[in-house]
Amino acid sequence: MKSTARDGTENSLPQPGLAQAGSPAEAELYEVQRTIYPRAVHGWFASWRVAVVLATQLVYYGGPWLTWNGRQAVLFDLAARKFYIFGVVFWPQDFILLTALLVISALALFLFTAIAGRLWCGFACPQTVYTEIFMWIERKFEGDHLARMKLDRQGLSVRKVVLKAAKHGTWIALSLWTGFTFVGYFTPIRTLVAEIASVGLGPWELFWILFYGLATYGNAGWMREQVCKYMCPYARFQSVMFDSDTLVITYDGARGEPRGSRRRSADYRTAGLGACVDCGICVQVCPTGIDIRNGLQYECIGCAACIDGCDQVMDKMGYARGLIRYSTENALRGKYPERQIARQALRPRTLIYSAVLLAVVTAFGAALYLRVPLKVNVIRDRAVLMRETSGGLLENVYRLQVINTTEQSRRFVVTASGMDGLQLIAQQPVTVPAAGALTLPVALRIDPATTPPGSHAVLFHIEDSADARVRADEKSVFHVR
Repeated sequence: MKSTARDGTENSLPQPGLAQAGSPAEAELYEVQRTIYPRAVHGWFASWRVAVVLATQLVYYGGPWLTWNGRQAVLFDLAARKFYIFGVVFWPQDFILLTALLVISALALFLFTAIAGRLWCGFACPQTVYTEIFMWIERKFEGDHLARMKLDRQGLSVRKVVLKAAKHGTWIALSLWTGFTFVGYFTPIRTLVAEIASVGLGPWELFWILFYGLATYGNAGWMREQVCKYMCPYARFQSVMFDSDTLVITYDGARGEPRGSRRRSADYRTAGLGACVDCGICVQVCPTGIDIRNGLQYECIGCAACIDGCDQVMDKMGYARGLIRYSTENALRGKYPERQIARQALRPRTLIYSAVLLAVVTAFGAALYLRVPLKVNVIRDRAVLMRETSGGLLENVYRLQVINTTEQSRRFVVTASGMDGLQLIAQQPVTVPAAGALTLPVALRIDPATTPPGSHAVLFHIEDSADARVRADEKSVFHVR
């Protein structure tokens, strides 16, 4: 029995029960993990990948330093239970909006995957982005793939120690800065800088800086493709969202086979060869170490590095580009010409995804636009359901939590309705600070002669004294014994 390793060599596997002394059978049943040394590649897709890396990191590292109305523009203040996103303040009561945002993200991922495969993985996933950054640092210190392979095979030397130390030192510094920026979204980043400068960093801030930094260093510096192949669940269930019209990276076997080396000036058709020169560049540039010529594999992250690498070889040989390209399974089978691939994007699956996504986005946008910047919670005093005042009236006591979600202070007036002769006793009007909350004690009184025993529905009305459009109504009950 034989198995084929990733490099194409065949390994003989002993039959069960036939292991010889000194050569345990179980040791040969597992493939030894080989270090992957991706080769640098240049091209159209590589340029797009660099642009996405720069754009995402500009947003990530620059976001905490932006200011808005005298505060940090993007801040998730967990202690105060408030999320600041530029001019909008979200409270725990806005959890439904967060749910909608997560649904939008999931539907968008489904739609993009059904149309063009793993675009997220290949260009915008944090694992891909930071692996690209770490490999760029690695190439700056140790050289391209051949130089790195040679350096790793060499014995211990001063040069090797210096290069490795410089590389890992840069990785660690970038990882810690990444962790520091992450915590800066939850603790005001300028406060965080002051705490670090005064050696007064809190234990939780220190823990998360080190934890996130260690995760970045380990995932992007050491594990790399192992995260995509074994840890990320998306690689496993992506095939559910693919169909024969999904645009994926493909090798044109009809044009490329049989593959083989040849002289640049030779006519490969006369020699009975295909366009593939069997140079292995597509494997050398792949960050997960697969051979795309073996067909689409779950390890493929859709980065298109093999397309750029193959196109460079085709240019040198004077052949047409596109031996490895974005295409669909049905196009390769000849069910329709490749110029009609874009038309196939409008198929039932993608149309349904698009319709649902558009509906959810529209609802989310409408909810944000119509969102009233006032939230009220009514809490009854459960210690005493009802009591009698000195004047003989029946009284129920409540606490109104009034939340002002805007960036300016507001004055509110409280009224109540639902029962004839209902009296409201409370401080009027009340001022709630910008992006703040106020707990207001309120008492409702009524004449027992006009009210039968039982529970009666009442309605509290809270309205901005200067803007009648900012108002909220909250239900409660009035108990009479």
